[in-house]
Amino acid sequence: MEGGGPAVGAIVSVAQQLGAFARPSHLPAGPILTKGGHDVIKTAAAGGGSGADYNAAWERILQRLIAEFGQNVFQSWFARLKFDGVEKGMAVLSVPTPFLRSWIRDNYQTRISAMWREERKDIESIDLRLRRPGARAGETESRANSDEQRAQSAQAAAVTVAALKESGNAGDSIPLDPRLTFDNFVSAPTNTLARAAAGEIAGSGSSGAPRYNPLFLHGGVGRGKTHLLHAIAWEVQKRQPQCRVRLLSTDLFMLKFVSAARENDTVSFKNMLRTSDLLLIDDLQFLQGKSTHKEFGYTINALVESGKQIVVVADRPPARLEGFDERIKSRLAGGLTLEIGAPDAVLRRAILERRLESASRENAALKLDDDVVSFIARNLSSNGRDIEGALNRLCHHAMHSNEKITVEKAETLMRDLMVARESRPVKIEWIQKIVSQVYKVSRQDLVSERRTQAVVRPRQIAMYLCKTMTPRSLPDIGKRFGNRDHTTVLHAIRKIESLISKDELLRREIESLRRRIEDEADRDE
Repeated sequence: MEGGGPAVGAIVSVAQQLGAFARPSHLPAGPILTKGGHDVIKTAAAGGGSGADYNAAWERILQRLIAEFGQNVFQSWFARLKFDGVEKGMAVLSVPTPFLRSWIRDNYQTRISAMWREERKDIESIDLRLRRPGARAGETESRANSDEQRAQSAQAAAVTVAALKESGNAGDSIPLDPRLTFDNFVSAPTNTLARAAAGEIAGSGSSGAPRYNPLFLHGGVGRGKTHLLHAIAWEVQKRQPQCRVRLLSTDLFMLKFVSAARENDTVSFKNMLRTSDLLLIDDLQFLQGKSTHKEFGYTINALVESGKQIVVVADRPPARLEGFDERIKSRLAGGLTLEIGAPDAVLRRAILERRLESASRENAALKLDDDVVSFIARNLSSNGRDIEGALNRLCHHAMHSNEKITVEKAETLMRDLMVARESRPVKIEWIQKIVSQVYKVSRQDLVSERRTQAVVRPRQIAMYLCKTMTPRSLPDIGKRFGNRDHTTVLHAIRKIESLISKDELLRREIESLRRRIEDEADRDE
């Protein structure tokens, strides 16, 4: 492996594809010409370029940041950067929090300044300022106030930054998002067990033998898996700064592995991983290539055997990971495996209220009526990211227009999210597949003439789900289950309806099946 060869070449090809990161659905906008922003834009025009020219340059820089640092780093540190104009040869950028400003100054200011000079010859450097709570883009604090705030926050930020760098996070780990902490995690019955397990691991840190190792969390997109990874890392780093914490996406794992293979230095790569006290892996289902799978397996075994904690998240349980050796799946399943379910109505409402409270701290004038919040919670039931995206859209509209956000306006602004969710079809094949996996029967058994209890009940449940989750008629469903008569299908539906009205455990089982089938639809998009 260390000498290169076809396997490494295949991995290099994968890594090259990883360079084409998708642009986020909404990048920070350019300056808005408010009263506070006009002076800045006028200065920019006097400097030899129009506001549109500088805005275009900033858009190109954002794209370069994504390509150079990747989607995860961009979302963590650059997504809330805003371009406010140009003053005296400096590009004025602003961020909402002192910590974010300190981190970007310490780690990325030199690189962003260089990008500006490459895009615009009249830009010599950048001036990173703190946005006032409630300010629009272009309305930053004065330079004196900014310096005062900088002095007040520098000491606390420096301690955190130093701890992260000392633990190896400067280059061997994804930067931690300060928003993703346990304090900001909204708990509900669908994620309580996962939250409790993550809290136990964060509380124990590297002291003593890990209780759950590895901890494997799985669930559909936007259910808080990545949030819990960051929260664990933050808490362990706070409690035990000397603990070597590494949070890796599968993209970063593969890129580092490819780089080490190219330089014939896989020993350093192995040492970087295996000297971790806490290793957190995000989106394991995207890890590709036999060589990377093998190296991942070696790492997991080495860390578990040495008593180091591992936490892995994916969109499916270990047994359903594709391309992984059975020994790796067994090792992953040998700790504690927990599913994070889809957000129910209570959780969706709680997420909205928490995020709205946070947004209101930046803009005190921002308010959404209770009926608007209820409307969002009812109509976006898929995942937390859709909910947050809808709220961001409404907040942005409220901040930059004089219109009150009504239910009708919210429906107009969210229409594409709602249509996308409603138009996603569920296939009978998916239902049969998921039911077969859960109840340990084959799909052939479901459509066969077998009448044993072990087959009849899963078959009836599958028919019930087909009727309630697809637009298919009873005869159509009967055909897909061994050409059964529509009366047989109707009997199955009524039987399950009667059982779930009395059996709470069965009702929960069927709700779990629904979530897994919806996840299958999400992955098929």
